[in-house]
Amino acid sequence: LSISFLWNCFKWFFSGVGDSCGFDNFPSLGLAAFKNTFYFDFSPTYIGCGLICPHIVNCSALLGAIISWGFLWPYISTKAGEWYPANLGSNDFRGLYGYKVFISVSLILGDGTFNLIKIIYATIKEIMNARSKQGRLPLVWVHDDKDSKLSVEEKLLNEVFLKDSIPPWLAGSGYVGLAAISTTTVPMIFPQLKWYLVLFAYVVAPLLAFCNSYGTGLTDWNLAFTYGKIGLFIFASWVGQHGGVIAGLAACGVMMSIVSTAGDLMHDFKTGYLTLSSPRSMFVSQLIGTSLGCVIAPLTFWLYWTSFDIGNPDGMFKAPYAAIFREMSIMGVEGFSVLPRHCLAICSFFFFGAIAIKLIRDVTPNSLSKFIPLPMAMAVSFYIGAYFAIDMFIGTVILFVWERVNRKEAEEFAGAVASGLICGDGIWSVPSAILSIMRIDPPMCMYFKPSFTYG
Repeated sequence: LSISFLWNCFKWFFSGVGDSCGFDNFPSLGLAAFKNTFYFDFSPTYIGCGLICPHIVNCSALLGAIISWGFLWPYISTKAGEWYPANLGSNDFRGLYGYKVFISVSLILGDGTFNLIKIIYATIKEIMNARSKQGRLPLVWVHDDKDSKLSVEEKLLNEVFLKDSIPPWLAGSGYVGLAAISTTTVPMIFPQLKWYLVLFAYVVAPLLAFCNSYGTGLTDWNLAFTYGKIGLFIFASWVGQHGGVIAGLAACGVMMSIVSTAGDLMHDFKTGYLTLSSPRSMFVSQLIGTSLGCVIAPLTFWLYWTSFDIGNPDGMFKAPYAAIFREMSIMGVEGFSVLPRHCLAICSFFFFGAIAIKLIRDVTPNSLSKFIPLPMAMAVSFYIGAYFAIDMFIGTVILFVWERVNRKEAEEFAGAVASGLICGDGIWSVPSAILSIMRIDPPMCMYFKPSFTYG
């Protein structure tokens, strides 16, 4: 943590005022590679993420960067004037930027669709199995130790977890109260999203929340983003041209907050079960944390929004998913007419390719499937660039070597080292934001340019 914090402090002095200043824009692999985002940007956060994430995630991100920024985007850029107008800006969705965003969306949707179908299938299967067992066997506690197959530890876990319950009337009345508040206030904030649309979202959300929480318990995957995308497309197309983009995004936020909270609560319950904690205490703790988040999160957002250039595609805080979700909402309103030439065909290829890759991962033995890339990790590189994948790959190389030297030590301390790198980087953002608010700029700007040949 100390090294990460001090390194960021050192980098700040050279970051200057400009888009190409500092170590974040260091062309470590050459200027030609730098133009295609292939460089090491000395980010402790991404290196820490590489230490935490599995090797396949980091390698998948790097593979996605090589496919997209190494081959696909340079090839499509040669079609300027043929597939799309050549005089478009770098952030115009009718040009190369549109390919980057929509192909990334296609990979994400393909991966998410497969996971969604898989989890719904597993949920239905488990429910049917539970019902069939319930029909054959009475639901009674077995007190005879000779007849019980549960270990003493499992008995204790079950007893502690089931002794406290949350009254159904409390959960129901709380949800109805929140629905009433949201139905009243959300249309005031987003007039495009009418009150009956918010009410419909709250009627449908419990079904999706159940699927997400049950799936999270089975697989440890929280697919709130996937459920949110479904709501985004539905509400954006429902409202149409008159405010459909804003309505789709707002409805997506409403549904994701409900569905994601259900998955998070399942994580809490699993933690409470394993640590002999009362589920009621876990629920109350989440209520307290959520209430504090209602104050802390907006203040944190305000700090970042006023201090940094949030959403700038060429800046530090690109907010990539903001652009991706916005374009998905536009697609829900306008259909596929917004796509540049051949973009739909390429998107379809990557969408079904992501599903095929996920299917192959599931049907192949674990000894082989662990080497098959993850489409979701590849999709992030398709949009953001190769630099963060290179940072994460360096993290995974460090972890790989560490595991070969001392596996036990790597398993025990890799998470702590990664957390320190990430926290040190994050802590520095606070004094950096304060300096920015006080209009104190870095004293130097370090940048690189090609050498000139004089003749």
